[in-house]
Amino acid sequence: MNNSDNTVIITGATSGIGLGLAEAFLKEGYNVVGTGRSTERLQATAAQLNAGERFLGVAGDAGKPESAREVFEQAIAKYGKVDVLVNNAGIFTAKPFVQFTPEEIEEQISTNLKSVLYASQEAAKHMVGRKRGKIINITASLALQPHGSVPALLAVTLKGGINQATRALALELAPYGVTVNAVAPGVVDTPMHAPENHAALGSLHPLGRIASIDEISAAALYLVKADFVTGTVLPVDGGFSAGR
Repeated sequence: MNNSDNTVIITGATSGIGLGLAEAFLKEGYNVVGTGRSTERLQATAAQLNAGERFLGVAGDAGKPESAREVFEQAIAKYGKVDVLVNNAGIFTAKPFVQFTPEEIEEQISTNLKSVLYASQEAAKHMVGRKRGKIINITASLALQPHGSVPALLAVTLKGGINQATRALALELAPYGVTVNAVAPGVVDTPMHAPENHAALGSLHPLGRIASIDEISAAALYLVKADFVTGTVLPVDGGFSAGR
């Protein structure tokens, strides 16, 4: 499939899953627009990807509506259209809920929830007019199946809300040919997790290991290609959400 004229926006593209998604979409032939808070990190990402004019970095706070407008305006100005939005930007903190400060709660709401709402609004306006498009949200398996050993109420609350929003927006946009889905990863091998913790984290999953970034990217690419799939939250978690 020739995707040389297709464009994807990936929020939080400078590290971890976001960087892996950028690499995967570039390999599929897409133009990639990646967002991040730091211009310097986006420049380093562009150098690492070595994609030339096929990668555009746009700095900004993903939790601000003006940032969402800016990234879509720049993407459309450079590439003409946006075919796919991947809402990947997010932060994860595992600690008892009572220990969260008001500032930390606001930061989590902004980064994990508002970023999805504002970017998805811009995507919906653009894609409805074109009668086609894909929105993919990166959520969390914990939002499908909380675990007593992982205190993560904020992640469960916010990512769980995005799971439900995925279904609701899928219904709203279905008449316009726009699909909306989510990928719900378990623990993934990213810089967030030290190698010495991988075995213990892997034991949380029935398959006995953590996921690779490539496995999350493969799920996102599947949802891009699956035109008759919408409103789905796809767990990529080694069986974590199936129960114990």
